[in-house]
Amino acid sequence: MLARHLDSLRRYPDPTEAAGLLADAIGVDSQRLLLTNGGSEAISLVDREIGGRVWTEPEFGLHPRNPDGPIWRSDPHNPSGRLADPDEAADVWDEAFYPLATGQWTVGRAGVVVGSLTKVFAAPGLRLGYIIADDVGQFARHQPQWSVNSLAVSVLPELLELADLTGWSEAIAAARKELAEMLRRFGLSVETTDAPWVLVRAPGLREFLAPHGVVVRDCASFGMPEYVRVGVPDSDGLARLESAMIRSGVEAKSG
Repeated sequence: MLARHLDSLRRYPDPTEAAGLLADAIGVDSQRLLLTNGGSEAISLVDREIGGRVWTEPEFGLHPRNPDGPIWRSDPHNPSGRLADPDEAADVWDEAFYPLATGQWTVGRAGVVVGSLTKVFAAPGLRLGYIIADDVGQFARHQPQWSVNSLAVSVLPELLELADLTGWSEAIAAARKELAEMLRRFGLSVETTDAPWVLVRAPGLREFLAPHGVVVRDCASFGMPEYVRVGVPDSDGLARLESAMIRSGVEAKSG
């Protein structure tokens, strides 16, 4: 898909059309959406303009941690992976994983929303994110010229045509269940999530698996050194993980 758009690299990027198509897909007015260089730039632009503090710890490390100001919250919460209750409130919502958790682009809450298309399409190197806000211009004024590259802008319409959020979220939920069941067979404590990962209390698991070509997310940076976050794999990835568990010396429980 990217190869079909390589000619775009000879032009300066114009995100107008791509941003409009994304706004249509999400169901918001195009004047309320700003395309960004990944979710990290979206977070940075909002932080620079209004600052703020996290709803609770642990929370995603890029969110601001000032003593006061607007409240930030990830949904599903990162790292617990749980979706917010309908009555929970925040001023800035990070919905990077929301589409994959629910099959919908957004809740449609009031306030500011930041999102990450590189999460949705599993392409972190593409660097595509967005901000949704009533006054999105206040964040746009901090954005450098040509922030989003031409290749990303050109391929986004094609990515949106292929998006199947409902199908993807259902497949992730089924695969997440299989992952949790497999890990529990090895006697590990797995916490239920709504996200494309599971949270596992397993000190040292990262070190056990890494020599066998499987890397899980150490949660020490969240202040949870005894936990790892395991991304939901496809069937081949699940088999590879199970094989690595066996080769690392973890014994599965029978029955």
